[in-house]
Amino acid sequence: MASINEGTDTPTPAPINVPDKPALEGLETALNERWRSEGTYTFNTETTRNEVYSIDTPPPTASGSLHVGHVFSYTQTDVIARYQRMTGKNVFYPMGWDDNGLPTERRVQNYYGVRCDPSVPYNADYRPPAQPAKNQRDFDVVSRRNFIELCEELAVEDEKVFENLFLSLGLSVDWNLTYRTIDSTSRAVSQRAFLANLKQGDAYLAEAPTLWDVTFRTAVAQAELEDREVPGAYYRYPFEAADGAQIHIETTRPELLAACVALVAHPDDERYQPYFGKTVTSPLFGVEVVVLAHPLAKPDKGAGIAMVCTFGDLTDVTWWRELDLPTRAIVGRDGRILADTPDWITTPAGRENYARIAGKTVFSAKEGVAEMLSEAGLLDGEPKKITHPVNFFEKGDKPLEVVTSRQWYIRNGGRDADRRERLIARGREIDFHPSFMRSRYENWIEGLNGDWLISRQRFFGVPFPVWYALDDAGTPDYQNPILPSDDMLPVDPAAEPAPGYDESQRDQPGGFMGDPDVLDTWATSSLSPQIIGGWSRDEDLFGKVYPFDLRPQGHDIIRTWMFSSVVRADSILDSAPWKHAAISGWILDPDRKKMSKSKGNVVVPTDALEQFGSDAVRYWAASAKLGADTAYEIAQMKIGRRLAIKLLNASKFVLNLGATEADIVSDDSSSVTNPLDRSLLASLDEVVQQATASFEKYDYARALQLTESFFWSFTDDYVELIKDRAYGSAGEAEKASVLAALATTLDRLLRLFAPVLPFATEEVWSWWRHGSVHRSAWPASGALTAAALDADPGMLATVGAALGGLRKAKSEAKVKQRTEVLSAVVSGSVAQVRQLEAALADLSAAGNAAGIELRVEDGDLRVSEVRLAAPEQAPDNA
Repeated sequence: MASINEGTDTPTPAPINVPDKPALEGLETALNERWRSEGTYTFNTETTRNEVYSIDTPPPTASGSLHVGHVFSYTQTDVIARYQRMTGKNVFYPMGWDDNGLPTERRVQNYYGVRCDPSVPYNADYRPPAQPAKNQRDFDVVSRRNFIELCEELAVEDEKVFENLFLSLGLSVDWNLTYRTIDSTSRAVSQRAFLANLKQGDAYLAEAPTLWDVTFRTAVAQAELEDREVPGAYYRYPFEAADGAQIHIETTRPELLAACVALVAHPDDERYQPYFGKTVTSPLFGVEVVVLAHPLAKPDKGAGIAMVCTFGDLTDVTWWRELDLPTRAIVGRDGRILADTPDWITTPAGRENYARIAGKTVFSAKEGVAEMLSEAGLLDGEPKKITHPVNFFEKGDKPLEVVTSRQWYIRNGGRDADRRERLIARGREIDFHPSFMRSRYENWIEGLNGDWLISRQRFFGVPFPVWYALDDAGTPDYQNPILPSDDMLPVDPAAEPAPGYDESQRDQPGGFMGDPDVLDTWATSSLSPQIIGGWSRDEDLFGKVYPFDLRPQGHDIIRTWMFSSVVRADSILDSAPWKHAAISGWILDPDRKKMSKSKGNVVVPTDALEQFGSDAVRYWAASAKLGADTAYEIAQMKIGRRLAIKLLNASKFVLNLGATEADIVSDDSSSVTNPLDRSLLASLDEVVQQATASFEKYDYARALQLTESFFWSFTDDYVELIKDRAYGSAGEAEKASVLAALATTLDRLLRLFAPVLPFATEEVWSWWRHGSVHRSAWPASGALTAAALDADPGMLATVGAALGGLRKAKSEAKVKQRTEVLSAVVSGSVAQVRQLEAALADLSAAGNAAGIELRVEDGDLRVSEVRLAAPEQAPDNA
């Protein structure tokens, strides 16, 4: 019999070696070792772009632990990777670790009990305390270099744990293709890209109002904001006009009264039109401020007139910019009111009142200003309690402040309509899966109100490759930064002198200073295609993998990782970075809430992997479509485990019947002669075609559903129906027909299941085939057309339903399934009766039926008038 060993090079069949007791336990360790030693998933660099399928794998944040959300989304990516590999693609599937930035710093601080102070000298012999202090105030204070060393040390240990978890999950990553967002390659690429942006004019330095986290003492980008509902109150008090009239305002931030620069009302608000262009005097501090009109003011909110402070929120920033208002900042980077009385407060009473809040936190200052207003009889009624949304840093615990600071930015269309349209057009070059996720990308761009702030006032990150010359007074020349040559990259301006200077001139008049900031972690991870693809280092490789075929990621980071990656690819490479974007959903807890560490409702994936096995967990993840938020369901994992075990046992049964690799049919095979066998192959061919079409549309969940449904029909119906023939009761030709159908079906099922159940399928493959199922070819659509010629695909379902009816009758009679059926009537349509006639021998044998009468009746197939042998008369060997 001819065979089609799609994807195998072995000319002779492998010997059959089926274990007595197949089991899932232990497969992960054994098979991972084999795959690694044999290079099963290794990318072949000797390739062309057309042969490659490249994946821009998300680098997980290497700080702490992974949760089931990672298992969920990374499994979905792996299913796609495995399918593409089986279609003949040379899959470029790397893994990165996003280990620079604030998450790592926070973990290191708490894990070791340390905090960084760049002014502290380096201690080469430093080791953190064996038991970290409980209070952060008691943490060890260490140098920048010591702190970075600890970050490096802990990140490496975390990454080992992550890699072991991903290995046990069965990710077919090429572990030779790993990177870290803080390693020398990533630093060099990140700095090189920044310098390219700077040369193009897409990166710039500016002093401007900046969202600021007072806890972490760093600037925050718009994409990192999170609105949280917090309790607050409206405080109502008056400003006094020149004619003695009182203009009341209502604000939630009375502590910023000393920073007031204007009052703003809507141009059409008749109540305040007489005051536009005139000044009023602030209570407590006696400062004159102008009353102006602006369409953003809301007549129906509070008193209809707003106190503009520099800065209370982003609306204040808009008014400040568009109305050309002065800057009167009173909140420092530590979240406290500045100690020195501002020079715009000139009255003795005003300066005395300011002294009462100087140095206090904004919370204490709010209480202090409210108290002073009340003492002066200026507070109009009790504060009105409210709950309102306030901006937080997504990783922070305190509301953000807006402070003026010098920061680096990259142009992203926030203030440029043409660039905005270009970035939307770039997004339309990418196929989104599911397609509706594209709107989230476009909505984010359309809602931008500023450029991308990329500098952070932290330590463990990629340094800005910039120095500044100092004049004779020690003032930095920010307009003419000193830049490194390309061969110097990566550089650390905080530790290396500027070109043309020596270290003794650091921070000295006439010398230089290094830029103290680091790049936002997204500014490096946005370059993941360039980092792993070899941009600026290995252009041959880069040409083979770029643009990448796939960017898989969660929908919550469309605004950050996806958008920033498109911004960088557009500006540096004038292209979209990928052809497809696969957007996974969130994992929800039993209350349908997103799992997150901050909510304390995450599930540790090792528990599920140990309890149910990797294939079972993968089955749960692959059952969910891209973009669908999915509940964490143990029940679904149990189904997956049952499926994997059934695959082992059914495969053992088929192979022990005598099916071999040599029995697998070719397209022109004439060995499959029985109509039931041909029906099986016709159904199988349909499943292959539909599953392939689903995978091509990135709908792996549909492909799994189709394959699983066919598999249960195969095991529950077909295998039961053909046992007699498989043992030779109907002669050698019939036995050959059934063995060919069994071998061919097992071969195809293993390949169809392989992307989702890599361990069980590889185990079964090794019992009777050479090589790896994961290096075999994906089943070809239509390959069984000739073998199933003139077959009726619905025949198996009809005969299976009739067998089910006989089984049901025995169950209802509470007798064993081996009990003989003396007579039964099976009725159905003309087509169904013809199907049953062709498979009557198999049906009678499987149902142990001595006599089955077939009747043509309109309607659905029915099994009735079943007469069973008495239980005691049932033959023991039936």
